[in-house]
Amino acid sequence: MINKDEIESLNLEKKDALEVLKWGIEKFHPKIALACSLQAEDVVILDMMSKIVNKPKVFVIDTGRLHQETYDLIDEIRQKYDLDLRIYFPDYREIEEMVNKYGANLFYKRIEYRKMCCGIRKVNPLKRALEGLDAWITGLRREQNFTRERIRKVEIDEVNGGIVKINPLADWSWEQVWEYIRRNNVPYNRLYDKGYKSIGCLPCTRPVKPWEHPRAGRWWWEQSGDKECGLHYREVK
Repeated sequence: MINKDEIESLNLEKKDALEVLKWGIEKFHPKIALACSLQAEDVVILDMMSKIVNKPKVFVIDTGRLHQETYDLIDEIRQKYDLDLRIYFPDYREIEEMVNKYGANLFYKRIEYRKMCCGIRKVNPLKRALEGLDAWITGLRREQNFTRERIRKVEIDEVNGGIVKINPLADWSWEQVWEYIRRNNVPYNRLYDKGYKSIGCLPCTRPVKPWEHPRAGRWWWEQSGDKECGLHYREVK
């Protein structure tokens, strides 16, 4: 393992995305994986990883309520890349208990119910996906939301047992992400062609208007501005 001081000494904040990714893979392979939620950022990182290591480890959390376009993209990346791809599902017993008690669309009723649903469908499977890993890779970017403005390219994930969390695109813009996708002919989620900017579960995601914040399409009925599900929890100061 590596500690915070060691990370700081490497000056990884000054490295570009590919350099950060190479460092992470060289340091932690095979105990490192990409958390792929099929966002534009994730497929960029996936494409980069495929050029660095054979059969990169990738995991997808299937909440059971994803869009068909998201499933189509899973098939597309399977065909294009030689991956070690794992799909993680929520515990059906937890789903059954929740739905029988609160209803299938509980998330519309109260923010506490929505967070419960995210916890069962996303956060709990993530914990299983991270078992045995020393590091994980995400597509987080600082401009995505105010809750992510302080993320580092490499940081210690205290929430998940102190493993290393690598965010190689932390300083990228939305335009840079799409420039990479187009230049490298990377498969992407076709929901982006329909006005989506941030993609999650079908009932909790909608397209946004050109003037709206990208996260406005997530849990749009809520007044809270944090717009997070708990996968990337961090205290906002």
